[in-house]
Amino acid sequence: MQELQLQQQLQQQLAFIAEMDRLKAVYRQTTVKEDGDRFENSAEHSWHIALMAHVFAPLVGEPVDINRACLMLLLHDIVEIDAGDTFAFASAADIAAKADKESEAADRLFGLLPSSQAADYRALWQEYEDAESADARFAKAMDCLLPLIQNMNNEGGSWRRHQVSRSKVLKRNQYLEHSAPRLWAYALEQIDLALANGWLTDD
Repeated sequence: MQELQLQQQLQQQLAFIAEMDRLKAVYRQTTVKEDGDRFENSAEHSWHIALMAHVFAPLVGEPVDINRACLMLLLHDIVEIDAGDTFAFASAADIAAKADKESEAADRLFGLLPSSQAADYRALWQEYEDAESADARFAKAMDCLLPLIQNMNNEGGSWRRHQVSRSKVLKRNQYLEHSAPRLWAYALEQIDLALANGWLTDD
């Protein structure tokens, strides 16, 4: 009976891993400059921010479990397999509609896993969404900082294309202020530079 249960769990885990391949087909607004300015996919983004979290771990401003935060970063966009990617600076109506779609997607996708693992991952995903713990705030900060770095390297990138305002980028990166103050100072400098270059609109 034990062997049968283990085999069933393995099949569930394999099904989950196979389903995750679909995240590579979900495209974001950020482009990959080094690859002909093609649109980045969500799986690439998740890998990049998880790596970045480890690199910037020495700069955290409050106690954070980096491995736990990185698992959040690897899990947080999985819901886009069902819900699609919503641009960070989309309309208020689109942002409002996003929460319900993503919650349903989380139930289905994490539900592919064995029950205990499904519950743990689903809870970790929700913790990231709520951004009330130090781990989640740091993860959120990394998720928001990477597009800033990419847009600066792309001469405004999606900011310029969608005429994003300075205040919106400041608000989006606010998690950095307490999670990683030195990175917050860097973000402020970059946002001012983007405004001076005409890559962000003034308010």
